[in-house]
This record gives sequence, structure tokens and C-alpha cells, in this order.
Amino acid sequence: MLSETPRTRHRRIKENGRTDPADLVAVLAAGLVAHLGIVIDGHPMVVPTVYGYDEDHIFLHGSVASRSLLLEKEVCVTVTVMDGLVLARSVFEHGVNYRSAMIYGAPRRVTEPAEILHGLRLLSEHSAPGQWDYVRQPSKKELAATRLLALPLTEASVKISDGFPSDGDGPDAALGLWAGRLPMVTTWGTPEADPLLAAGIEPPAHIAGRSGSNAHPAAPAVRIAGQETGTA
Repeated sequence: MLSETPRTRHRRIKENGRTDPADLVAVLAAGLVAHLGIVIDGHPMVVPTVYGYDEDHIFLHGSVASRSLLLEKEVCVTVTVMDGLVLARSVFEHGVNYRSAMIYGAPRRVTEPAEILHGLRLLSEHSAPGQWDYVRQPSKKELAATRLLALPLTEASVKISDGFPSDGDGPDAALGLWAGRLPMVTTWGTPEADPLLAAGIEPPAHIAGRSGSNAHPAAPAVRIAGQETGTA
């Protein structure tokens, strides 16, 4: 079970709340962009960024000069996947189907060389599986210019909405209007070569093979807290 704290307790639309760690893994696996929320100099800042994760942490990275990564203070990291529109008979009842996770805590700066490479590999492999081993590894200079943060997955709130409109058995049903849901599926396109790429260099199989596939894949099985989990 995910830990319940004042920040993660489900207060509204509790039926959409999830407490199984597998659901957290599923959202992290399906998402591609996280939003890092932090207060800097008394002002809120929300930064979109790619991420990686393992059974214990979500990893975020950026330039050593990035203000959002300078302070090891309380943050909120949100990952959201939109799955479609919920189209009701009235404007009031419209909504979206989504999968979301909010992770709270104070991230720590990763300084141990092996863990830095571990975290950066997870970041690369999450967005482009197979790319880490295909391209050149980071140089010492590049590593020195990169800051990596690790935020524990111990305090998280997960919500998933996948329903139909809720006004099908109410007065608006008599309006005779269409209602339902409009799923949204995002797929990868055809790889486009760098204009400066030498002739004859084709995209590797791990890139070319993603063309036409769902950009939000199902979560693989991951071990969390000693338990085997998978797609919810």
C-alpha cells in the first residue's frame, strides 16, 4: 500500500484514488514528462522535465546552473497521462480520463559516480529504450555540468479516471444528446534524420521499431518493497 499522509490522502472523488504501488509504477511507466513544483525565493515554479525511475526513486536531471535543482528542499513532482475526453450531456459534467501521480518529498543530490550513471541511464532508457548503449556515454566534463536529483517514492498520491459520463441516469438523459468518451491515443511517428547525417546511416532498430507504436506503453513488472508488481 502507498503511504497515506495529509498530502496524499484522497479527499475528493475518492473512487479514483489508488493505493497499490503497482498503480504508481504504471503511471510512471506510461508518462514521459514530469512537472517539478518548487518554491524559489518565495515564488512558485513548475518546470517540465523528463525523468527516470526505479523501485525506490524518481530521478530528475538538468544543468548545475538550474535554479530548480539547486536546493534540496520540499518539492512536488507530478506525472500525468491524458487518455481522452469525457463528453456529457451538459457542460458541467464534462471531464477527462487520465492517470496521474503526485510525489512529495525532499530530493537528494546524487553524487556517487555509479549512482549518477545509474540514474542517467534510467532517464535515457525511459524515454528511448536502447539508446544508452547505442550512443556515446557521458564524458567527465558533461557529467560535471549535470546535476541529478533522486526523490524517494515513499510519499505519493495516485489517481486514475477511466469512466463514462455520470449523467446517463439523470434528467439530462431525456435531452436526446450524444454522450460518451473520446479516447486519445498518441503514437510515435517516422524517424527523421538529422540534415547533417552522412548518407547511408539508417536509424537503429530500437528507434525505427517504435514508429506507429503507442507512446504510452503499459507498465512492465517492477519490484517495489520486496513485492512483484505490474500493470494495474
